[in-house]
Amino acid sequence: MKSVDYTLYVLTDAKLARGRSHEEVVAAALRGGATLVQYREKNASTRQMIAEATRLRDLCRAYGVPLIVNDRVDIALAVDADGVHVGPDDMPVALARKLMGRDKIVGASAGTIAEARAAIADGADYLGVGAIFATSSKADAGEPIGLDGLQQIVRVSTIPVVGIAGINATNAASVIRAGAVGIAVISAIVSADDIERATRELKTIVEQAKRNFVH
Repeated sequence: MKSVDYTLYVLTDAKLARGRSHEEVVAAALRGGATLVQYREKNASTRQMIAEATRLRDLCRAYGVPLIVNDRVDIALAVDADGVHVGPDDMPVALARKLMGRDKIVGASAGTIAEARAAIADGADYLGVGAIFATSSKADAGEPIGLDGLQQIVRVSTIPVVGIAGINATNAASVIRAGAVGIAVISAIVSADDIERATRELKTIVEQAKRNFVH
């Protein structure tokens, strides 16, 4: 499987995009330096999702950035996305891995050490760990585990850990200091007035934190 840069992982959200399409949001985020993109759509039809994910796949490929599809293994396979991300209520990690194959990326959500260990054992490539901070962007995020909870999972993880939920320019560096290899963000970029600028600023913060903190 290709090596993945998890520095700045941007997740789409139609409700938070202020009328902008997934394509507009992702194009601006890619110009700003997003290193990984997740197509996250909870309310569209399967046909609409295939059309949107295909456009995003082409955009991401032009920038050499992997496209991950949230939840839907069928959509990921249909558009030949680079991977899929599954949560506790979605398809089990082991089955997602079996269907996606060894060459695709399979990410898994984890909010506890037990969930992290199970996802790793079942073949996940990375963990999306959180909620780190309180957030309204992700209805299923659960109670925040904080930086301490993140650190505990990082200590037991043998795969990359990305922090998610409530992360913005004021707290991104603390997530990296807690041991995450990158941050996953929704509203801090998707809802920004200037998506490209917000992406560039966040990426700079994370890269600086990574230089100052050796895992």
